[in-house]
Amino acid sequence: MTSQNAINWPAKYLPGTGDNFVSNEVIVAGVTAAQVWRFLIDTSEWERYYDNVADISFPHGGGPRLTAQLDFSFGTFGFPPLAAQVVEFQSPSEGVPGRLSWTAKQEGEPEQRLDVLHAWLVEDLPGGRVRVLTQETQIGRPAVALASERPNPMLNGHQAWLDGLVGAASQ
Repeated sequence: MTSQNAINWPAKYLPGTGDNFVSNEVIVAGVTAAQVWRFLIDTSEWERYYDNVADISFPHGGGPRLTAQLDFSFGTFGFPPLAAQVVEFQSPSEGVPGRLSWTAKQEGEPEQRLDVLHAWLVEDLPGGRVRVLTQETQIGRPAVALASERPNPMLNGHQAWLDGLVGAASQ
């Protein structure tokens, strides 16, 4: 029997308690967690393999590589740049999954407010395989609107991000 690691969720963002939740996962052979991790944490690579992100900046310096507690901002899904902060950062190593998560927020009137936790888990599996899991919980009226769309744009957008990430790491 094999068990798989899971995302570490702060209580505020526990899946099923927000207004929109999506989960995407790929398991592929021929690439390692370290190779995937390199492209995931380097925001200067994101726009090369994922077309739903723009305007990445680091208001307090740092970057383009994400690190623990780093503040950054980026635009996605038609939102103006969201203020984000890395809240979990653990590089993958032998027997230890890579963990990355950030909060992202949009302030403003109630109909505009959005509060998100986007989490990633990257782990090597037996047989030369890697597992990449990304999940996101969203809170706010914009999240309610996204959740009601069919197909769910978050689900499709995050799958494109996973596919592009694995593709970039495989080259």
